[in-house]
Amino acid sequence: MNRLDSISFGKIVQIREHLLKLQAGGKKVYRLESGDPSFSIAPHITEAINKALKDGKTHYIPNDGIPDLRKALAQKLHFQNNIKVTENDIYVTNGAMHALFVVFQCMLAQGDEVIVPEPLWTEIGDNIRLAGGVTVSVPLTRAKNYQYSYEDILNKITPKTKAIFVNSPQNPSGAIVPKEELRKIANLAAERGLWLVADEAYEDLVYEGEHYSPASGLQGYDKAVSLYSFSKTHAMSGLRVGYIVTTNPMLKERIPKLLRCTVNGINSISQWGALAAVTGPRDHLNYMLSEYKIRREIMYNAAAAIPGLIPFKPQGAFYLWCDVEPELLEKLKIKSVSQLSDFLAECGIGSAPGDCFGESCANGIRFAFSCSTEMVTEGSAALKEFLTRR
Repeated sequence: MNRLDSISFGKIVQIREHLLKLQAGGKKVYRLESGDPSFSIAPHITEAINKALKDGKTHYIPNDGIPDLRKALAQKLHFQNNIKVTENDIYVTNGAMHALFVVFQCMLAQGDEVIVPEPLWTEIGDNIRLAGGVTVSVPLTRAKNYQYSYEDILNKITPKTKAIFVNSPQNPSGAIVPKEELRKIANLAAERGLWLVADEAYEDLVYEGEHYSPASGLQGYDKAVSLYSFSKTHAMSGLRVGYIVTTNPMLKERIPKLLRCTVNGINSISQWGALAAVTGPRDHLNYMLSEYKIRREIMYNAAAAIPGLIPFKPQGAFYLWCDVEPELLEKLKIKSVSQLSDFLAECGIGSAPGDCFGESCANGIRFAFSCSTEMVTEGSAALKEFLTRR
C-alpha cells in the first residue's frame, strides 16, 4: 500500500469543487469554505512582477530561493519576529503547504509522534502522515477558548514524541495562543530536546492580542523551525510563495535535497513579487485588516442569531468556528454536521465540517470570511435565513 492511499482528497476541496460546478451552472454561491483572500495584490507587487517579466527574469534560479529575497527575509525576521538568522537559514518554498511537506519529510522517521492541536488544519496532519509520522492530538475546547496549553501538551509527551506543532493565529478556530503560554511551550520543547514547528502563516492577521514567534525565545536552540507564507498577509495565494526558517545542520543538509527533487526552484517571477512585498509599503495590510474586522462582525453576528449555532469570535486569521448543537440537527432532520455541510453546499453556501479538522470536532463547523465583504454579507444572511426558516 502506498502512503498516499491513506490520504483523502479533503472534504473542503470536495465542497469547493461542488460549489464551483454549481457556479458554472449559473447558481449563486457563497464561498464561505475557502481561505483565499479576496483582495488583489498591492500595486507595487504587481509592478515588481511586471518588471521581472520585462527584464527577462524567467530562467532557473537558485534552488533555495533568490538571494535578494532571502536577505530581505532575514531582515524581516530580525525586526518583525525577533528571530536572528541569516539568509543561509532561509529556504523559499512553493507556499506554506510545501514548507510543511518539506519539513516533516526531512524531520520525521516512521512512527515518530507529533503533538498537534485539534481542531487542526487538515493538510498538517496529512503531511505528518505522509512522512511516516503519527499525530497525537490535544483537544481544544470552547470552555478554554480553544487555547493550546503547556499542561495539555506535557501530558501527551511519550518516548516516541519527536515534535510539538504550534499554529497561532490558528486555523480553524482563529484563537491566538498568549505570548507567555507560547514561551512555556517553546521552553518545554527545548527542555525535552523536541522539535518545535511553528506555522505562522497568519502572523499579520491579528484583531486582538499580539502575534509572537516561538523561536524568538529559543535563540541558539536549533530544533525550533518557523514556517511562513505570503498568501495571507499579501493576498498572494495563487503565486505560491512560502519559506522555512531553520538553523539546524541536519535540516539544512536535507531541505535543499528535497527542494531540488520536488520543485528545483520556486517560480522566479513570484519571488521578485515577494521581494517587493517584504521590502515595500504595508498600506494594503491595514486596509485588509479593516475589511476583515467588518466581515468578522457581520458573520459573527449572523451566526450568533441562529439558534443552535454557537460561534467563537476569532482573535486572528479569517475563520469563524461554530459549535452545532444537537437540537439544530434534529430540527433540520439530519444526523451530522458533515451532512449539514453537504446540505448547505447544495444550497450554494460553503462551509467546512468539523470532522475535517479532527475526530473530536464532529460537532463543529468552519466558515471563512476571506471572500469579499459583499459575499460575506449576502452569504451570512443566506445562512441565517436557511437555518432559521426550516
